Amino acid sequence: MLAMQKTKASIYDFPTYYDLVFGSDTAAEMRFLNKCFGRFVDGPVRRVFEPACGTGRLIYRMGRQGLEVGGIDLNEKAIAYCNKRLKRLGLKGRAQVGDMSDFSVRRPFDAAFNTINSFRHLLTEEMAVGHLESMARVVRPGGIYALGLHLTPTRGEATDEEGWSARRGQLSINTYMWPVEKNPRKRLERFGIRFDVYRPTSTMRIEDVLELRSYTSKQFERLLSAVSSWEVMEFYDFGYEVEHPIQLGATTEDVVAILKRRV
Repeated sequence: MLAMQKTKASIYDFPTYYDLVFGSDTAAEMRFLNKCFGRFVDGPVRRVFEPACGTGRLIYRMGRQGLEVGGIDLNEKAIAYCNKRLKRLGLKGRAQVGDMSDFSVRRPFDAAFNTINSFRHLLTEEMAVGHLESMARVVRPGGIYALGLHLTPTRGEATDEEGWSARRGQLSINTYMWPVEKNPRKRLERFGIRFDVYRPTSTMRIEDVLELRSYTSKQFERLLSAVSSWEVMEFYDFGYEVEHPIQLGATTEDVVAILKRRV
C-alpha cells in the first residue's frame, strides 16, 4: 500500500482536483441555468458571466454552447487553468483575477451565475453588498443573476457534515467536509475540508479550512432588499427544478435566488 502524503494547503491551488470534486452537479446546474435564461431574461442570452468562477467548469460548457463567457476569481492558479481550457477549445471570452466584492467589466453581460456557495466567502455585510452592487454593473437591465448558497436553518438540525467521491480515469478523490467552528453572533462559520487523492502511483491528502459568512433565510432576504437594482424573481433549492420554486422559511438550507436587473 502506498504511503499517503499529507499537506495543509488551499484546495483552490489544485484546480484539477477541485474541478473533479465539485463537478458532480454540473449537468443539473447547466440544465437549470439554461431554463432560467429562457424563462427570466428579457431578450437573447449571448454573453454570460460567473464571479468566483474558479476552474471555469460551468463557463467553458456555456462557451461550448456558443456563448461568449467571462468570469473573475481571486485564485491565479484557477484562472490560469480556466483560461487554458477556454483557449484550447477555441472558445470566446476569458476570465480575470479579481475581487468579487468590488469590480467592473467593460461591457455588460446578459446573465450571470454563482451556484455553489462561493458568495459566502465574502465575510462582511459591506463586502456582500459591494458584490451585489458590482453585479448590478455587470448584468444588463433585463438580465438575471442566479445566486446559490447554503442557509443556516433556524428550526431543525443543519446538515453540517458531508462526504462524497469523484472519479475520472485513474484519478479518484474522496472528499469530506465537517464543521470546525460556528459563531452566530459574528456570523462566521469555519469548515474543515479534506481531499484524499488516489492515483496509480501515489496518494495524497490535502487539508484546508474554509471561512464562510452565515445567512438565515431572513438575513439573506434582508441583504437582497438592500440593493435596489435587483428584483427577486424566484427562489429554488438545489434540486434545480425550474417548475418548482420554493418559499424561504425557518427550515430552508439550500437556495438559488433568481435576481433580475431592474430596467
